[in-house]
Amino acid sequence: MGIASNLTAVLAEDETLLRQFLKKKLEKLWPELQIVGEAEHGQAAVELINTLKPTVAFLDIRMPERTGLEVASDIAEASPDTHIVFVTAFHEYAVAAFDR
Repeated sequence: MGIASNLTAVLAEDETLLRQFLKKKLEKLWPELQIVGEAEHGQAAVELINTLKPTVAFLDIRMPERTGLEVASDIAEASPDTHIVFVTAFHEYAVAAFDR
């Protein structure tokens, strides 16, 4: 079994339609990636990531309870091997995300 069979992801996006869109696009473009969890807010994302320790976490920057930036900081110790991809429609948050 190669690494490709072990690729997992958590999607954290508070808008259901956007989360479903991202999931469908990932399934089409990255079929070996298994989506193991979805979260509607930041605290749920922290709990899922800390428990599931996915390969990748797709984090909306603006979410209720915890922002994507806060989630990234919160999971750094418990799930240090999780790669973070920030998802946002707000360009003003992009610079802050690159500082992480």
